[in-house]
Amino acid sequence: MVENKSMQLLLKALHFGASDVHLVPQQDKYTIHFRKYGKLFPSSHIPIELGDRIISFFKFLSSLDISERRKPQSGAFQKEFLNQLYAFRVSTLPSIFLRESVVIRILAQNARLPISSISLNPNSAEKLIQLVSSGQGLLLFCGATGSGKTTSLYSLVNYVSEMLARHVISLEDPVESNQSNLLQIQVNERAGVTYATGLKAILRHSPDVIMIGEIRESETAKIAIEAALSGHLVLSTIHAKDTVNCIYRLLDFDISLDEIRQALIGIVAQCLVQVGEERKALYEILSDVNLNEAIVATMRREQYLLPHSERLTSQLASFEVRKRNASTTF
Repeated sequence: MVENKSMQLLLKALHFGASDVHLVPQQDKYTIHFRKYGKLFPSSHIPIELGDRIISFFKFLSSLDISERRKPQSGAFQKEFLNQLYAFRVSTLPSIFLRESVVIRILAQNARLPISSISLNPNSAEKLIQLVSSGQGLLLFCGATGSGKTTSLYSLVNYVSEMLARHVISLEDPVESNQSNLLQIQVNERAGVTYATGLKAILRHSPDVIMIGEIRESETAKIAIEAALSGHLVLSTIHAKDTVNCIYRLLDFDISLDEIRQALIGIVAQCLVQVGEERKALYEILSDVNLNEAIVATMRREQYLLPHSERLTSQLASFEVRKRNASTTF
């Protein structure tokens, strides 16, 4: 019964198009919410006893300690639904009611979306394809959590793997989507595989293209720069407010402006917008002449602004205006 109820919950989430399932304990029940397009939608309530048993079942599938309810845990399992393989990433957190709150992230495996189908602007897709067609260099993505950066990275590395016949190795924490045409390595700090040590090992494995889930600290940033300067194409994400501030973020990681100038081929900021039943990406791309001007301005300690029409905020404002105008047209 518990297994059937658990599978029915996941299937219901898939039919809804949810990216996450939330089981939140209350005093006398569990509330279930589905996250879709960044918003939480209430789904149902289940009795406390059934909720406890469903959570224990998901923990069992994820190889977590079923008896441990006082500490946060995380794990994952895979299951096939509707002829599609999915990974379910499970995260538990103890609550004040001496019960666990659980979030299950739903990740379609081996899903391949062309960058042209992701991008709202065809010109942006063409520019990104042009950048990853470079033989070497560092391409960075920034944006808010949930803005689709990893989806864009997967799309681009799949392009260079399939269309350009290049050997791609990814280093991720965790691997969000299994891709059959990529060699994917997962960060495992307990086993000594950090971003820095994993990246060093990857460089000895003859890659053409390296995808790094995130540049978090100086050592990883320095190795990524070295890899880009030594003939590899490196794609990664980095936490920064916008494209120009990515340059300052690299400076914070003790990367010199000269190294930035030589290695960096582009910085991309992105956000998602709702178009009908789909979500599309808007991209602010800092490259070529604009990138050189931004680096020179940084060297001179001057402020640099992209041309107004290319800024992400301007594109977003323009999209909202078009959307409002379309909604008032009969």
